[in-house]
Amino acid sequence: MLIGGVVLTGLVMSVNDDRVEDLRRRKSQAAGGGGQARVSAQHAKGKMTARERIESLLDDGSFMEVDTLVEHRCRDFEMDRNVIPGDGVVCGHGTIDGRVVYCFAQDFTVYGGSLGEMHGLKICKILDMALKTGAPVIGLNDSGGARIQEGVASLGSYAEIFFRNVRASGVIPQISVIMGPCAGGAVYSPAITDFVVMVDKTSHMFITGPEVIKTVTNEEVSFEDLGGASTHATKSGVTHFTAQDDDEALSIVRELVGFMPSNNLEKPPISGTSDPLDRSCDGLDKLVPIDPSQPYDITMAIEEILDDGAFLEVQAGFAGNIVVGFGRLGGHTIGVVGNQPSVLAGCLDIDASIKGARFVRFCDAFNIPLLTFVDVPGFLPGASQEWGGIIRHGAKLLYAYAEATVPKLTVITRKAYGGAYDVMSSKHIRGDYNIAWPTAQLAVMGAEGAVQIIHRNRIATSGNPEQERDRLVDDYEETFANPYRAAALGYLDDVIQPSKTREVLTRALGALLEKEEIRPARKHGNIPL
Repeated sequence: MLIGGVVLTGLVMSVNDDRVEDLRRRKSQAAGGGGQARVSAQHAKGKMTARERIESLLDDGSFMEVDTLVEHRCRDFEMDRNVIPGDGVVCGHGTIDGRVVYCFAQDFTVYGGSLGEMHGLKICKILDMALKTGAPVIGLNDSGGARIQEGVASLGSYAEIFFRNVRASGVIPQISVIMGPCAGGAVYSPAITDFVVMVDKTSHMFITGPEVIKTVTNEEVSFEDLGGASTHATKSGVTHFTAQDDDEALSIVRELVGFMPSNNLEKPPISGTSDPLDRSCDGLDKLVPIDPSQPYDITMAIEEILDDGAFLEVQAGFAGNIVVGFGRLGGHTIGVVGNQPSVLAGCLDIDASIKGARFVRFCDAFNIPLLTFVDVPGFLPGASQEWGGIIRHGAKLLYAYAEATVPKLTVITRKAYGGAYDVMSSKHIRGDYNIAWPTAQLAVMGAEGAVQIIHRNRIATSGNPEQERDRLVDDYEETFANPYRAAALGYLDDVIQPSKTREVLTRALGALLEKEEIRPARKHGNIPL
């Protein structure tokens, strides 16, 4: 370069070097988060930093960050003297098992991970990009909540996130991982997403904290009891998975993503298996006890039938009387729902109905076939259930199954009584392939109760009421305590030997994979919330 005949090459190189060095400094400041002291404090709590979490979640070297240099615009409360590039959240995209996902990780070392205007808008950009490209989005939450210094601007960004969560619901999978505090309005974004994973002992979720509760209600409760992972896994049902540490939480997310399609226009990924499709499940022939009042574990049937016995149970600690989760059948992802006879005899109650309905609706939204195991004596009786709205909540499960258009396979293992028989993916609400084991009993109610109602007078006037009752019970059981009356009416497609269940279901699923079902046009239904 010549200026007045003088060569300025060295000067140009010096200017460029300065600019590159300035860029490096800015990027280094962003990568350093809140500084080494705060990073060390994070590690001392057994927690990874935001960037370490993303590296653990995604395939090696696949992460591409966006908005690295975004800064907050707050000038109040001396915030203009404390500006850290990135504004407390790391955002971008990468791959899990080669499939593109979008993600964000809140950085607790920067402003306590608090959400300000620009922090929130960074998350909004990720949600927008995920929706445009049809890819799952994963949020790693570790935040002190709304950034008080930014006031309503912070609240506005929260609402922008909520709106996008709702718009993306049923279009792309959304997973939230709670890896630290998550309080106040911040909890509503994870609540809208499809699955919540919490880390035990280090994560908390609540609307109002212990101090506020004590002030308002004079009730004393610890952080852990109020909103810890164990509480939400067993009492509230807010969380779907509980992990012992950050590593396990991220491993769960990777496994979960492997079952899902990237969006609602795709089918779930197919995974190869060496498990023979016609494998005999010999253990199932003796699984159901002869005594209909004896419990057994339905997960034994589930694991026996699925590929390689692999079953990822969802909400394992909540509403144990129904089991839901993911597995594969012939390499195809399948959502499994099963009554659990070993808990409340498999009765449907409020929590089980809500748990089952939510899972069924997720599977239907993302083209995941449903496999239902039925052993249900009915809905749980009791005043507390009635006053709690079992009618309304039980209708949610009915609505979810009736609404679902994915392939629906149903296996009745033992009891299928009353309205609960209808609800559990029966032929009448459009189950596609409904079968039963010889141990199945399809009736309005159990023999003892039915005989007491139908033959009350006959028993009372009998010379030997006890003997007459036993005879009538035996007669009722012979007539109804089997699957053959329903099979004769076409309500069952077949009655099979239990050991043949895997082979039969695999073949049926193969025939139903291209199923299409057209429903009336509407804006949306009005599920009984």
